[in-house]
Amino acid sequence: MIIHLDTSLLIEAVRLPGVAPLRQPIESGHILTLSTIVLFEWLRGPRTPDELRVQELLFPEAALIPFEINAARTAARIYQSVKKPRSREFDIAIAACAIEHGAALWTLNPRDFSDLPGLTLYSG
Repeated sequence: MIIHLDTSLLIEAVRLPGVAPLRQPIESGHILTLSTIVLFEWLRGPRTPDELRVQELLFPEAALIPFEINAARTAARIYQSVKKPRSREFDIAIAACAIEHGAALWTLNPRDFSDLPGLTLYSG
């Protein structure tokens, strides 16, 4: 299974020693990925140099999943279909990227994504 990480999971994984949350899915053979939208959310927050190094080691920029035109279209459709989409643009874009790449989304905030059509959440 391909699993896209949400920003909440990336923050948790980078801060914990040995990136403990990521071990079980990797050992189970899942492929963990990160989208460019998540990278944007991650980079805009206050990050230490050590956190940035760990993030780059785990998810190098060259391996990130880009937010492309099909994801943009899917995000727009989702935005138009859910109640109260304002202030959820990033979550919708993250979800659309996962949907377009056939990935489940792993988040520490499943309620933020539970009403987004077509999205599969990974529960760890």
